[in-house]
This record gives sequence, C-alpha cells and structure tokens, in this order.
Amino acid sequence: MNIMQKTMLSALQYNEANSYRGYTLFTPLGSKNIYLVDMKGKVVHSWNLPFRTGSHGELLPNGNLLYAAKVPRAPLADFDGTTGILLEMDWSDSVVWQYEDRYMHHDFCRLPNGNTMLLRWVSTPEEIAHKVQGGLPNTEKEGIIWSDSLQEINPAGEIVWEWLSYEHLDPEIDTICPLCYRNKWPHINSFTVTTDGDILISCMKTNRIAVISKDTGEIKWRWGGFLKLGHPHDVCWSDSENIVIFSSGGHLAGFEQCNSEVLWINMGTDDMVREYREPYGLQFFAPCQGGLQQLPNGNLLVTEGDTGRIFELTDNQDIVWEFVNPFYHPSPIYGRNNMVFRAYRYGFDYRGLKGNEAMSDKFQALSKEIDKTQGKKTYTPKGEKALQDRLTSLGY
Repeated sequence: MNIMQKTMLSALQYNEANSYRGYTLFTPLGSKNIYLVDMKGKVVHSWNLPFRTGSHGELLPNGNLLYAAKVPRAPLADFDGTTGILLEMDWSDSVVWQYEDRYMHHDFCRLPNGNTMLLRWVSTPEEIAHKVQGGLPNTEKEGIIWSDSLQEINPAGEIVWEWLSYEHLDPEIDTICPLCYRNKWPHINSFTVTTDGDILISCMKTNRIAVISKDTGEIKWRWGGFLKLGHPHDVCWSDSENIVIFSSGGHLAGFEQCNSEVLWINMGTDDMVREYREPYGLQFFAPCQGGLQQLPNGNLLVTEGDTGRIFELTDNQDIVWEFVNPFYHPSPIYGRNNMVFRAYRYGFDYRGLKGNEAMSDKFQALSKEIDKTQGKKTYTPKGEKALQDRLTSLGY
C-alpha cells in the first residue's frame, strides 16, 4: 500500500457519540494484505501475507493475527470459500504457527483452551447421499455430494474432536434449496462456539441455522427453510435468547426483488424479533458473502461482503459508521473485486491491542494518544501530515 492510498482511505460516515469506538480489521478477498483501520478509516497497521487471503482474519487476544489463506492446487479449488491453510502471524509479519489442510473452507476460530476449530469438506457416503432431498437433479460433483466437518485441532495439529455433518443431518428435513446444485450439503459457511461449548452454525444450501451439542454431536435446534431464509452466510449471538442472521437474499421466495437482510430470531419462540433491510435491493445486497459481529455496546457490525462495505447499526437501525474497502484484487471465481468476507471491531481495551510487546512503537503511541483524548484526536505521523498538507494545497 503506497502513501497516496493511505491518504485517500477514510470512513464514509462516523457518528462518534453512538458508535462503538475502536479499530476495525478487514480482509480484502484475494489480497496479500490485511488492514487495521481507526474510526476515521485511517490505516494504523497492515500485515504483509505469504499467501493470498481465502476468507478472513482475526486478531487474537495474544495480539497475533490468525487468517485463512488460499493455497494453489487445492482439490476443491472451484468451491467458493475453499482455503487450505491457517497462519498465525505477529506484528512483524513473521509466521509463528500454521496448519495446512487442503480441504479447509470458510470459517475457523481460536478456542480459549488454545486449540483451533475449523471447517473442512468431506465426501458424503453413497448410502446417505442418495437419500438427500432437494437440489437440481444430477448436479453432484463427479457423482459426489460434499458435506462439512468441524474439527478441533491442538497446537501440534492433532485432531482432538470431530463432527461429521452427514452423521447428524436429516436428509428429509435438511433439504437442499431446489435451485442449487447437489454438490454440497449443507454447505456450512460460518460457526460460533458458545460459552458452554455448543456450536451455532449457518448452513447456506439448506437455508438453516442450527445448534450442535459439542458433547453428543446431535442437532439441538433448527430454524429456517426455503421460505424463511435466502442462503444465510453468518450467524452470531445477540444476547442469551436471540441470534442474529445475515440472510444473503439469494433464491429467497416471496420477494419480487433481491435484498439481503439481517434477522433477529428468538430461540425460545422461533419468532422473528426484528429485521433490517433496505427498500431498494441494490442498497443492501450481498448474495455471495456477508458477516456479523455483535458489539459490546449493543450495536451490530455488518459486512456487506460482495461490495466491500462495512457498516455499524444501532438498536434503532441507524447507521453510525460506514466504510468501503478501496482495494481490488483478482479472483478466479468472482473476477476483479473489492469483497470482504468478514470484518471485526476491537475496542481500545481489547487485550490483543494493549500491552502487547509484539506491537510496533507507532501503534503503542497511537493507542495511548487515543486513550488519553478519548478518541477525539487523530494521530498523524509528521511526514504524512506534510504530504497531506501538500496534497490539499494542490487540490487533491
């Protein structure tokens, strides 16, 4: 990233009083950089990556970056969301840990016990595959329906727990969308591990949200279906009773125009508590990917993945922060794009930001300045300020 790009980077809007202030980590799809920006959209740190991004990155409590990369010649490289390698990097761009599995896809997380949970493709046994309902006939991938596996691995890369979706799904309930290929079932694209260890999953092809028991592997709760969800792409907890779903809007029955939606669902009653959607489809529409993060102040960070747009919603559904990824990269599936799989906001007091020896001196100084001024001042290096003043005088 050159200085000119840094100068032009800024948030489209920022309501300081009502937003959750901190730093936002976003991962351009297919990029060899991941960026951390402040509330005004200014890059305060970026990582130079050894492999192009395949989904997203997360800032760990130890201050390191964990991200999923796309490796060449993966067996299912034509499947969207396929990655292949996880890398943990420090603030000096050094790789401190990595794990390779060429069948990995979409999502991952670092668990409190130090292990890592990830998603991977697995082939569905033939005796189960022929029972799976729905989908366009004869559209399996070379005769195979690929299912999902959740694996927990320890730091040494050993598998300590595994959940195979085809062992617990119901072929007659968890049916594939009638407009989709039968190459993937159910196509899990995100998961969240709860405090008690259960796992909340988003299933794109079956239009379902479900909760898996970590102890038994059984599905404890389901919600959705072809008439309720338009290919969900992310799900998270809103509070102890409600979940939030990013419904992409693809193949959504009952609407004349395509829209993405954010839905709040009460798990006790299965009722929709509220929803967020725009009256005009193209104002909010991400049919391929999107993300959610529930923020500590009650706001919701939404990633409209296809357009690279990230915005923060209040309970009153007011947008109080908005940013669009300005970096474009090639993709063999999507072409040249500025997509962002998912973004995360980290408060000023996040443990991975404060007191970490791996941070650069510049970032430590920036954090102290923002803490001292409560976010009302922007740190600008002297050399960059001179450049900004010169560009302003020239009319840029």
